[in-house]
Amino acid sequence: MPKIGSMEILIIVILVVVVFGIGKLPQVGDAIGKGIRNFRKASSGEEEKEEVETKEETKTIEKSE
Repeated sequence: MPKIGSMEILIIVILVVVVFGIGKLPQVGDAIGKGIRNFRKASSGEEEKEEVETKEETKTIEKSE
């Protein structure tokens, strides 16, 4: 399996910026972070706790809008 060097990572970052644009990068980062967090919690068996936290976050977001 080939190793990914700094030049390849730079090309990937440039492509992501071109595809999503500068304004969408924080949203994309949040979505990726939540996905990774959900995967880790699911693999450790903390799904019930996540459901409660998600409901609380949704209520907080709705109130701020």
